[in-house]
Amino acid sequence: MILEALEKRLGAVHARQRLGIEQDKEPRVFGGGLTFFHPENWVSGRTLIRLILQGSGFYWHGRRNTLKHQLVKNEVVLPRLPKALDGFRLLHLSDLHVDMYPPALDALVAKVKKLDYDLCVMTGDYRARTFGPIDAALQGMLYLMEHIKTPAYGVLGNHDSIRMTPQLEQAGLRFLLNESVKISHQGASLRLLGIDDAHYYRVDNIQKTAEQIQSDETSILLSHTPEIYRQAAHAHFDLLLCGHTHGGQICLPGGIPITLDAKLPRYMGSGAWRYGRLQGYTSRGAGASIVPVRINCPPEITLHTLRCGE
Repeated sequence: MILEALEKRLGAVHARQRLGIEQDKEPRVFGGGLTFFHPENWVSGRTLIRLILQGSGFYWHGRRNTLKHQLVKNEVVLPRLPKALDGFRLLHLSDLHVDMYPPALDALVAKVKKLDYDLCVMTGDYRARTFGPIDAALQGMLYLMEHIKTPAYGVLGNHDSIRMTPQLEQAGLRFLLNESVKISHQGASLRLLGIDDAHYYRVDNIQKTAEQIQSDETSILLSHTPEIYRQAAHAHFDLLLCGHTHGGQICLPGGIPITLDAKLPRYMGSGAWRYGRLQGYTSRGAGASIVPVRINCPPEITLHTLRCGE
């Protein structure tokens, strides 16, 4: 039933690729995707990393840090933005991994429900693991959605199953899978677009997505990973919002990431950046992956304020 519904919405090739790769017996640790090594698929790696952190004395400190979400306010000046949208606020959540550590989800909800914003966008990785049951992730996301203004919009990440989409869309989280929607506000509008996961599944379609932009529209692209920054820049998107990197999650003092698990310049690993005329923002993520630990890299809730001007 899910395949039939997805084929009607996305086309047979996209739907079969997404479900087919998900149903492979074992997610690949080596090979596939944009990078060769995929630590999120390495089951025994979780135990190894946890033991190393426990042995070094950092584990429980890092675990407490997952509860300390930092609200980051980011202003984005977009030359083509209509004046009526000046001050429009986007709540950006990424890499939630809601079933990884329930106290971290409770801490996130406590902060999010107090915020004032016009639209919420989510850039993927709602589930902790990359395979297996989706029930715990669904329950965590449904709990979060009770405290999010709807409709909200999101894309899928490399941890996510497309089987999660029907229930989450019923709860008000509309997924953009190489799709777009026109956002209207006070008589003006912009184009919000989203691509399916480009990092592991590689079912993103920049061309199909970009063709949905009208010539005079401000365009905001949601992608799980910033690794498609070149394609997005040359397709003339105005703003790219993404996540995936966790900012490193376990960093050296000063927030210097040990690894970003992504093929991109390190300056794009977290925060605001620019590539040509494309502006981008990479969230450090609100959750934690592989192990529920953050060191020198606090979890992030981002509030983007759009401004018109040069």
